Amino acid sequence: MDTYIGTKIIQAEPAYRCDGMVYPKSGQYPRSMHMEDGYKVRYPDGYESWSPKDVFEEAYRPTDAMTFGLAIEAMKKGKKVARAGWNGKNQHIELASAISYESPDGTVVNAEHEAIGNQAVAFCGTSGVQMGWLASQADMLANDWKVID
Repeated sequence: MDTYIGTKIIQAEPAYRCDGMVYPKSGQYPRSMHMEDGYKVRYPDGYESWSPKDVFEEAYRPTDAMTFGLAIEAMKKGKKVARAGWNGKNQHIELASAISYESPDGTVVNAEHEAIGNQAVAFCGTSGVQMGWLASQADMLANDWKVID
């Protein structure tokens, strides 16, 4: 068999599975000898399932404690992301596409590049947008990236 790695953005809440039924930990649930600790999971298409705690926590991280790699994957899925410590109002990065610019002679140039396409990371801050933002070493190694709604 081949090896795979996946990235999905899902909704989940801690839950117990008791005798085949799933109960959120925040609600009422029966006490049972067959109580399993885990998560109730809802996928983007609305499908709901249950996942054992250890399996779930190996596969998913909260979207307020992501690595830079997961932040990049979230941007590729259309999300805005930021570091927890960034303090500017609505300060975040996002994936920009269809990038163009006006040349000195007034021609609008589509910035298509054969090898890398037409995308860049845009930093959206308090004083405007910076195209082609570059992460620092601290940004790349941080585990405090979060999805911004």
